This record gives sequence, structure tokens and C-alpha cells, in this order.
Amino acid sequence: MKTYLTLFIVACQSVVALAQDGRDKTPYLTKSLANDAISNVVVNTSGGGISVSGRAGESPRIEVYIRGNNDHELSKAEIEKRLAEDYEMTISVNGHELTATVKNRHNFSDGRNQMSISFKIFVPEHVATDLHTSGGGIELDNLTGNEHFTTSGGGLALDKLHGTIFGHTSGGGIEVANSGSDLDLTTSGGGIVAKNCEGNIRLHTSGGGLILEDLKGTINAHTSGGGIEGNNIEGELITGTSGGGIDLKDMACSLEATTSGGDLRAEIKKVGKFMRLHASGNIDLRIPAKEGLDLNLSASNINDNILSGFNGQWERRHVSGSVNGGGVPVEAHASGDMDIKYN
Repeated sequence: MKTYLTLFIVACQSVVALAQDGRDKTPYLTKSLANDAISNVVVNTSGGGISVSGRAGESPRIEVYIRGNNDHELSKAEIEKRLAEDYEMTISVNGHELTATVKNRHNFSDGRNQMSISFKIFVPEHVATDLHTSGGGIELDNLTGNEHFTTSGGGLALDKLHGTIFGHTSGGGIEVANSGSDLDLTTSGGGIVAKNCEGNIRLHTSGGGLILEDLKGTINAHTSGGGIEGNNIEGELITGTSGGGIDLKDMACSLEATTSGGDLRAEIKKVGKFMRLHASGNIDLRIPAKEGLDLNLSASNINDNILSGFNGQWERRHVSGSVNGGGVPVEAHASGDMDIKYN
């Protein structure tokens, strides 16, 4: 459990940093959007975070937060001086599209003169986004539409998003909850936590582990940098890791799980159309007692407690046969030991 707790903390560190950026501070600039009926948001900044919210009860607006290097607080006069000398910042509305861009006038050789320019934007729920930053995290909530966002300098915090969602970060973790219907999220700099999501879900990280909870749909989730923990998944799950073990509970799905970095444990409450398990370590498999299955198992040692209702060949290293008359194909291969029992 410590491994997955650590993963959760790492995955959310940059998300927390984003949430704190500008919160409980006075914005440098606030512009009302109440009369603009915003349907698209385009943001490009190189030194700060981006937050877009469709929460009900908020007046439509954009807030700009500006800090010095290392979160140093600057006076308004100093901000205005540096903006005039070193940056081009544009905020405009054209045809119901909000555009906010920040461009550096110079290549900063001295980081002390750089500023962090972040945006917090409140808009109607039905809004599409195109967001880019190389210096902070991205936070989205309560939006319906096509959302596209990338950052190389922070994490992603996503809640209550519905539509086509594409997000990438190379500098932090990802936390997504209460969202669908087409999610495509990748990071090379942290873990991923996905909870209570539905639809086509694609998750990939090369820099941390995966926590998957209460998911429904077609899920493809892979990591080369940590373990995988799954709980209560329906539909289809294809998952794998080369950097840790896999622990799956309350699975009611077609399942393919592969690890070249540890053990694999899977508790199946309902078998889907197939089950394929591969582990460089041990496999601990729990299957439903009344499901019809065709077993093809291999390991260095398979437990000798032959399942009731089994018909076929049960040997120490290989099992081939059916339970409960056969049905769904189950393949499981372990370099170590294998223990298979009914739930």
C-alpha cells in the first residue's frame, strides 16, 4: 500500500502547485467576459499555469496572475515595467473565441528576470479549449466539448470533463475524475490517477505508476515507470508495465495485463470475452466459481489444488483444460509461481 500511496502523492504534487498558483492572491488583471458568450478558449503561455472552469455560479471572466522567478512577489509597477520591456501579452475576444497569449521578447539567459504569467478563466460549460504552457500545470473542470491541452512544466488536474479530451505533460502527474467519453492522456514525468471515468480511455506514462478506480468502458493504460493498481473496472482493460507489479481487484471486464517488472495479482468477479495475463514474477489469480472457462496456464510451479469442475490436464508447470464446461479463454503465464483459486 505504501507504494501506491507514494504514487498518488507524486502524481498530484504538480497539480497542487497549480492550484496554489494565484489562489488567495489578488490578480494583476481581471477582464469580464459576461457579454461575450465564449465558446472557444485559446491560451499560450511559457511561464505559468492555466485554469479553465465551467462551474455554475461563477461570473465569466479571465484573471491574470503574475509572479517573479521562484514565486517571488512583485509590485504592480515592477510587473508593468517588465511586461513592457520583456513580454508581449495579448488578451482578446473575437467571434466568441477568447485568446490569451504571452510571448517573450528575449531569450532569458538570466532566469531572475523571468516572470510566471498564469491565467484563471471562468466560462460557460459548453466550451472548447486549446491550451499550451511550458512552465506550469493545467487545471480543467466542468467542461463539455473538445479539450486539447499540453504542458512540459507541470501536472494536469481534470474533473467533470465530457467530450473529446486530449492532454499531454512531460513535467508532472495527471489526476482525472468524473469524466468521459473519449480520454487520451499522457505524461513522461509522473504517475496517473483515474477515478470514476467512462468511455474510451487511453492513459500512458513513462515516469510513474497508475491508479485506476471505478472505470467503465474500453481502457488502455500503460506505464514503463511504476506499478499498476486497479479496482472495480467494467468493460475492457488492456494494461501493462515494465517498471513494477500489478494489483487488480473487483474486475468485471475482458482483461489483458502484462508486467515484466514484478508480480501480478488479479481478483475477477466477472469474466469478459478474454483474459490474458503475463508476469515476470508470480501470478495470484482469483476467478469466479461458476464461470465457464478454458484454461491455458504455465509457470515454474502451479498450485496443486485442482479446481472443482475442472476437466483436462493439471501438471506442476502447465494446466490445460476447462472448468464448468468451458467458455471464455484464459491464458496466464508466469516466470515464477502461480496460484489459482475460486473467489
